[in-house]
Amino acid sequence: MTQYMEFEKPLAEIEGKAEELRAMARDSKDMDVSDEAAALDTKAAAMLVDLYANLTPWRKCQVARHPERPHCKDYLKEMFTEYTPLAGDRNFADDHAVMGGLARFNDQPVMVIGHEKGDDTKSRIERNFGMARPEGYRKATRLMDLAGRFGLPVITLVDTAGAYPGKGAEERGQSEAIARATEKCLQIGVPLISVIIGEGGSGGAVAFATANRVAMLEHSIYSVISPEGCASILWKDSEKMREAAEALRLTAQDLKQLGVADRIIPEPLGGAHRDWPAAIDAVKAEIADMLKELGGKSKKALIADRRQKFLDLGSKGLAA
Repeated sequence: MTQYMEFEKPLAEIEGKAEELRAMARDSKDMDVSDEAAALDTKAAAMLVDLYANLTPWRKCQVARHPERPHCKDYLKEMFTEYTPLAGDRNFADDHAVMGGLARFNDQPVMVIGHEKGDDTKSRIERNFGMARPEGYRKATRLMDLAGRFGLPVITLVDTAGAYPGKGAEERGQSEAIARATEKCLQIGVPLISVIIGEGGSGGAVAFATANRVAMLEHSIYSVISPEGCASILWKDSEKMREAAEALRLTAQDLKQLGVADRIIPEPLGGAHRDWPAAIDAVKAEIADMLKELGGKSKKALIADRRQKFLDLGSKGLAA
């Protein structure tokens, strides 16, 4: 059963009533409610279109964080073959918030790396809600270095609220690990493609998304800080997260205008969580297109392309 967000409550009521009618009909074979249920379905479909026609930035944050969105492991399962996970940073531990390994994408060997949030209480705790510790970023750095040595394209799937801010993580060099991962992104001479599939939070996302091409799902977000954190700092009131979301310009549409994102990947009506196959197919098609676009470039050209992309950031859409 779909989990409804706050702004979807009217939709939940209509769809709930339609399901109640169908449940009554199943219990009583003499009852025919098909016309009434169909009318409610039509009304719900029209409401869904209206709700998603012009989502506010805060509502996009809610959609991006929806717990039923496909996560990294789901994309790995459906888009890649022969996935062989590689674990550990060869220094401290294996961080389960970061998945990565060798795989084939449309039969092409690649290195794939991503944040995994988990999909139930046990897995979310194990994955630390997708918030990586230093060993997660060091693992990613190791895998990118490996990909560079073997000439394998790197595909990253970003979905994190940010790097883990705990005491242990800071003691083990969280900021240095993020900086090293970001540096490695800029250094490797292979195509590097990043897709923001949910949340792209702060340096924890930048460490994976300093790429030749950055694509964002239609309702994903990418920002230096969460709206709640921004509101707490600027207004000393986390309840002003709606104003903060507006000011941060964190939506895919804003970031495409600013040049941070190169592509926006359309989501199924109602968000990726309502139609996993369609969402995953759309991501797969865009990745294939970006790999083709970068495939003929030399090592030197790929590094220069990536460097220029980030030197140009902020030059677009400043007057908007």
